[in-house]
Amino acid sequence: MTLTPRIELKILDPRLHDWGLPRYQTAMSAGIDLHACIDAPLALQPQAPAVLIPSGIAVLMNDPHLVAFLLARSGLGHKKGLVLGQAVGTIDADYADQIFISAWLRTPPGSGTFTINPGDRIAQLVFLPIARPEFAVVDTFSAQTERGLGGFGSTGV
Repeated sequence: MTLTPRIELKILDPRLHDWGLPRYQTAMSAGIDLHACIDAPLALQPQAPAVLIPSGIAVLMNDPHLVAFLLARSGLGHKKGLVLGQAVGTIDADYADQIFISAWLRTPPGSGTFTINPGDRIAQLVFLPIARPEFAVVDTFSAQTERGLGGFGSTGV
């Protein structure tokens, strides 16, 4: 993987040229915002099943040492309750079809709806390096650690 990988971006929804192509919103943003490429407003009900929303883009990383993670936009998640249906979406380096956003409204039943309008920025895509280790099957590990077999809660509160 190079320091600045080249990733191909395919625009599948021409409205993105008007709404704004996926880009970093600030010089130090970690992710690019993704738009809701829907044809009409979509009202999400609290705790209803997740809905797949097209992003209007496809990417081709084609590098086994890259992965893209689809994440909620923090402001929408915290203030409005809009999160991803699967918490984090993993986009593998060899996936080249449209990216869909699984949107879910986590607010309690009885809360108000949240409406997504065509073109709203509703999620972000973050690209990260990925390690692909080789595995050595062993009967006993070659070293011991301070933690050892200590699991959940073993290091205290």
